[in-house]
Amino acid sequence: MTQIAEAVIDENGQIPLMEPLHVIGPHRALVTVLDEPPAGWDETLMAAEKALADDWLRPEEDEAWAHLQ
Repeated sequence: MTQIAEAVIDENGQIPLMEPLHVIGPHRALVTVLDEPPAGWDETLMAAEKALADDWLRPEEDEAWAHLQ
């Protein structure tokens, strides 16, 4: 029986499934990488943007990174 499960590929290339699959013995599997971020990804980035800006957009940060510009 064919089963479909959602997963998100992490930065290490690991693919943890969002829900368990029930199989007996080894089975072949196909992985299709979609050209879109995971659901909720945009909201997470938007929420983090202000917190990061508050931390990074300071004169001390500009001074610390000036040697790389």
